Amino acid sequence: MAGTELPVAAHEDTMRAVVFYSYGPADQVLQLNRIDKPSVEADELLVRVRAASVNLYDWHTMRADPRSVRLVRGLLKPKANGLGADLAGQIEAVGDNVTRFHIGDEVFGEVDGEVPGMPFLKLGSFAEYVCVSQDSVAFKPVNLTFEEAAAVPMAGLAALQGLRDVGKLQAGQSVLINGASGGVGTFAIQIAKSFGAEVTGVASTKGVGLIRSIGADHTIDDMVEDFASGKHRYDLMLDSKGNRSISACRRALTSEGTYVAIGCDVIGGHWIGALPHLMKPLLFSPFVSQTMAALFAKRNHKDLRVLTELAEDGHLMPVIDRTYPLSEVTDAMQYVETSQTQGKVVITI
Repeated sequence: MAGTELPVAAHEDTMRAVVFYSYGPADQVLQLNRIDKPSVEADELLVRVRAASVNLYDWHTMRADPRSVRLVRGLLKPKANGLGADLAGQIEAVGDNVTRFHIGDEVFGEVDGEVPGMPFLKLGSFAEYVCVSQDSVAFKPVNLTFEEAAAVPMAGLAALQGLRDVGKLQAGQSVLINGASGGVGTFAIQIAKSFGAEVTGVASTKGVGLIRSIGADHTIDDMVEDFASGKHRYDLMLDSKGNRSISACRRALTSEGTYVAIGCDVIGGHWIGALPHLMKPLLFSPFVSQTMAALFAKRNHKDLRVLTELAEDGHLMPVIDRTYPLSEVTDAMQYVETSQTQGKVVITI
C-alpha cells in the first residue's frame, strides 16, 4: 500500500484509516494512515468497525471510472478521502438525538454518503472508527459474524429491492439471475428462494457449483450456453452483469415478464459507466409488452431489518470469497477489479 503506516500504538484520539488523495490504481493512491478519530454528531453513532466489505462502488470511486464520478466526487482530486461503504461493528458512542441504539450494540449497514449541500464527505468504512446516522444501520444478525454481516448491506439491499420492489416477485414465479455468483447475485438467489420462486442462476463455469450450493434450482454456464436461446421463458430477470443486449434479455422473458437492471456489479465505459445498462430498459419500456426497469437502490434501516430477519431465519447466508486485513486493502481492491469474485470480499479490522 502506498504511503507509510504509522505505529498502531498512538494517541487515543487517532485511528488507522485507508485514505486516498488522488484518483488512480489502488497500488498508487491508497494509503493506510493514522488520522483523527471522528467526533459524533447529535444524530450519529460512533462505530468501532470490525469488518467492512469491498464493492465495485469503491473501485469506481477510487479510480474515478467512469469519469462522470468526478462531477460528484471532485474534478481534479477527491473531495472526500475515505473509502468503503459497507460495515459491521460495535457502537462506542451515541449522539444526543439517538434513540434507537445504545453503546455496546452490534450493528451493520452503510456509511452515509451525503451531507446537505456537499455530497460524499463522510469518512469511509475502511477505518477503525466511523460515524454514521442511526437511519443507515440496523442491529447485526445474531447468527452472523462481523465479517459475514459486513458483506450484506449494499449488495443485499440491491437484491432485495430489485426482486421485491421493482420486480414485484411472487411465490411460484420463475426468476433468472444473470451474474448469479457475484455479490448481488448470491443474495438474490437466496432471497428469491425465500419468496417461493423457482430460481435459475447464470454464472461462469467457476461459479456454477457455488450457486447450486446456495439454492439455485437450475444453473446455466454462460461460457457454454446462451440463456436467451433456451426454450424456457422467465417471469422475472434480475441482471447485475449487463453483458447481454436488451433484445437478448427480452427473449428470455415471458410476454409479460419483467426485466430489472442492477448496476452494482457492472464495469461499464470510461465516461458514463453502467448508466447505459440502467437507462436502456427505461427507454424500451413504453414500446414493449414486458416491463423493463432499472434499480437505483436506497439505503434504509427498515430493509436492513428485513435482511436481518432473513439471516436469522436461516434464509440468507453471505458468501465470502476472501478476507483481507486493513493493511492489505490494496490487494483486496485489485482482486475485486478482476471481476472474478464469487460472492463478497471482506476487510477485517
